[in-house]
Amino acid sequence: MREDKNTTRDTIQKTMVDREQFKIADDGLLVSAPAKINLSLLIAGRRPDGFHEVETIMAKIDYYDELLIQKGKKSGIELRCKGRHWAPAGKENLIYQACEMLLDCCRVKANLRLTLTKNIPAGTGLGSASSDAAATLMGLNRLLKLGVGKRRLSEIAAKLGSDIAFFLGGPLAFCTGKGEKIKKLNKIFDFSALLILPDVTISTKTVYDNYKHNNDLYKRLSAQIKSLLLKNRIDLVSKMCANVLQTTCLGLCEGLADLKTSAESLGFRPLCLSGSGSAMFYIADGINEKITLEDRSELENKNRCKSIIVRNNRW
Repeated sequence: MREDKNTTRDTIQKTMVDREQFKIADDGLLVSAPAKINLSLLIAGRRPDGFHEVETIMAKIDYYDELLIQKGKKSGIELRCKGRHWAPAGKENLIYQACEMLLDCCRVKANLRLTLTKNIPAGTGLGSASSDAAATLMGLNRLLKLGVGKRRLSEIAAKLGSDIAFFLGGPLAFCTGKGEKIKKLNKIFDFSALLILPDVTISTKTVYDNYKHNNDLYKRLSAQIKSLLLKNRIDLVSKMCANVLQTTCLGLCEGLADLKTSAESLGFRPLCLSGSGSAMFYIADGINEKITLEDRSELENKNRCKSIIVRNNRW
């Protein structure tokens, strides 16, 4: 039975590779909102405003939430959430906030119905809420023909959250500041990865609050990563598995640390944390991709956690 489920899941993932981000559907616009993984994540220190100064390489992957934007029959903004994972349906959702902020910016009043299909679990370091907000900004701008430029959209995105600006472009970028300063990387980095999705939600704030900065480690890793970027060797950066939040995250969740050890014992090494966790990934290439497919069921059986094969997104 598990083999059938895995086969179906792989078929779904394969069809995701060729999808377009925007599609006319049901008298509205259907927008795909991809997840991301952090190929590296460093912290330069704490900023005067209390946030942490980050240096991270983020890559979009072919794993998506979906947002359907339609003209509504009710006054104002109506947000519905469905799908396999929960998301708030009120003003606390970044989709709602992005919609309000863009309409206010353009001084436009519109009756809208937004339906989010939540496929990506929150609290896993995959940036789904940020991606949903970016999808809202781009989708509304396109559907309502608002004519808002990329720079203005980025300014709105930065006010909403640190990672949102990344999802307006991509698919690969070096991000600094709080994550809102984006430098697009033009190098194409094709990869397949095993993405492990533990049934654990990690608070980003808790991880950052417990993080202990090591400036010498930061300087050493930063110099190494920047040197590899100059050579366009993003593949070698990914193999470094340089995420300075990993130790803190695993220290806060013993079960997650045990899962990492178990997965690495099966050959998934190095296994990297995405963002502040809890999702982890293993970059596979060539012959290793076949090994990954064969051993994934063993990983799931042994640890009772979901895992999927993802690939780099092309937009």
